[in-house]
Amino acid sequence: MKHFAMLSAAVLLVAAMPAAGWGQVSKPPGQTENKDHGNMGVYFGVAHVQGYTLFGVGGRMGFNVHRRIVLEGEYAYFFQRSQTQTVAAGGSSNTITTNLRMWDALFGPKINITKHFFALAKAGMADFGVSGPAPPGGINNQIGGIVNGNLDKVIYPGGGVEFKVGRVHFRAEAGDEIIWFNNGAHSNLRATIGPQLRF
Repeated sequence: MKHFAMLSAAVLLVAAMPAAGWGQVSKPPGQTENKDHGNMGVYFGVAHVQGYTLFGVGGRMGFNVHRRIVLEGEYAYFFQRSQTQTVAAGGSSNTITTNLRMWDALFGPKINITKHFFALAKAGMADFGVSGPAPPGGINNQIGGIVNGNLDKVIYPGGGVEFKVGRVHFRAEAGDEIIWFNNGAHSNLRATIGPQLRF
């Protein structure tokens, strides 16, 4: 599954490359070239899923298809987090630890509302890794309907801000990562921040 994820991210980025020329604007004589063709960057991310706060890293690349619209692809890996709980049954108690990790791959438009503020709407897939003994009323390798190896649909609406510190551009965004598992859609807060390069 890990190889599939890497291949999917690579295909998204390669598929987006022909769009590089769409956002190019010819410069008038005597002016320097602007940097409004696209962007690439890395980020630190936080996602709150099924009571777990996951921390991860990711990268994104986008190409302008219009002055205000950027088509972006991104991939993130959220590291494994553990939760320990004590279960009482039959006069005795046991302590169990369950683990959750996630990766997601998203693609969609980022719409620049002003010079600094933007909105976005992306779709993609999320994959979960669950390990540990069964919680009360559950089965092994499952947390609240998330089963180990699940590959689930995702819709991610959100928004954010871009700003410059010295020569470095930064981007911060947050949104609702809606993931379909256990026969329904579940809202999950997701936020990222990191540097980016405009080209």
